[in-house]
Amino acid sequence: MAYNGILSFGIAGLCALGVMGCAQFSRDGGFDEVARASRLQIGTEVRWARTPEERAKSDLQIADLLQHPLSVNDAVQIALLGNAALQASFQELGISEADLVQSGRLPNPGFTFRHAASGGVYDIEETLSVNVVALLSAPARHRMQERRFQETQQAVTLEVVQLAEHTREAYYTALAASESVRYREQVQAAAEAGAELARRMRAAGNWNRLDEAHERGFYDDASLNLERARLGETVARENLARLLALGSESANFRLVDRLPELPAALEQTPDFEKTALAGRIDLELMRARIDALAANLHLTRATRVIDVLEAGPTRIKQGPGSDPYETGYEVSLQIPLFDTGEARVRRAGAIYAKALEEFRQAAIDARTEVHAAYARYRASHAIALRERDEVLPLRQSISREDIKLYNASQLSVFDLLADARLQSAGVDDFIQSVRDFWIAKSALDAALIAPPLQPSAGEKSW
Repeated sequence: MAYNGILSFGIAGLCALGVMGCAQFSRDGGFDEVARASRLQIGTEVRWARTPEERAKSDLQIADLLQHPLSVNDAVQIALLGNAALQASFQELGISEADLVQSGRLPNPGFTFRHAASGGVYDIEETLSVNVVALLSAPARHRMQERRFQETQQAVTLEVVQLAEHTREAYYTALAASESVRYREQVQAAAEAGAELARRMRAAGNWNRLDEAHERGFYDDASLNLERARLGETVARENLARLLALGSESANFRLVDRLPELPAALEQTPDFEKTALAGRIDLELMRARIDALAANLHLTRATRVIDVLEAGPTRIKQGPGSDPYETGYEVSLQIPLFDTGEARVRRAGAIYAKALEEFRQAAIDARTEVHAAYARYRASHAIALRERDEVLPLRQSISREDIKLYNASQLSVFDLLADARLQSAGVDDFIQSVRDFWIAKSALDAALIAPPLQPSAGEKSW
């Protein structure tokens, strides 16, 4: 066969294979699966703002939500639409899809040209070659990259779920802090009234300095506690604003007036083993990684001896310019003389075995995390119910009896004020208990589909 025929046939074959195996970018960049999984897991819309039009649509939706006091679902929706760190995570899909498309492209052929001449005698060599190993292993590498792309989708979905949990926790914390400030203001007002009355009593000569100091001390404590509560409210609102990605122009967002009412009954005990092992995104992510590592281990074993093999047609001229070209082919490969690939196989095998052990431990962790989250959920509900149904009614009953005694001149106004302070403080304790319950409820819902949140010092910088 003449060289031109071989060259034409090789190029045509490569082009045909290239058309058949040329991977293309998808319309949604893999985001539709993330959006579907997010709606299924948390029931809230998530949008990847890749264009100015999509960004404007999200901004308009956020602005509309900010027109009224935010519920917890409103806050989660704003975070999923506007949080810049989450939007940055979506770009991982673009990176992974680019790797996927690249893995579907056939390797480019190489062309080598050598020319030498002396006294009218020529030494010319032209070779067209392709990496045969890369060509034969391309389907396996593409399938492996498809698994990695799916792994990226699951990882991004996990970040969506965790951001939603962060936002719910921050919302309940900010709302409870706002309620706490209101009741601390009542305590401070009662203490201020007591301190002013004590000052007048001492000025009239009816009280000594020690009695006045006691009431003044109550007032100072109440004032300090109020300042701490206001600081806690400011910090909590700023943390929520950070998760919502609200700038200074939206810093005055409003929340509803009160935390949600406690549910009358708890949800039924979930099947911890089944739920933790079947529904957790992090375990699905590890399963996908194990599949990818298994494929990589198989590929490494298949190419352990020869991982570079190039072949292609060549033509050579050695002699006067009028002499014809000699046609043939050239094969180039590495000789496994020193490196037999054993180290690469051992490494891939160790990585795979490590992933299996990590998955086994992660499955145990998932089960215990769901158990612990459900225990906190039950305990926080019991505590909040007891404070609502027993502690607060008892203190209200004491307050009513105190008023009767005060009206009968059997109780001093200072004792009445002291009881009022205790009752208000009890209401504040109840607020914190209700907050703890809703945070525990959110944590339980998240624990069924994702690992629990880490302490603040190790949080992702949402």
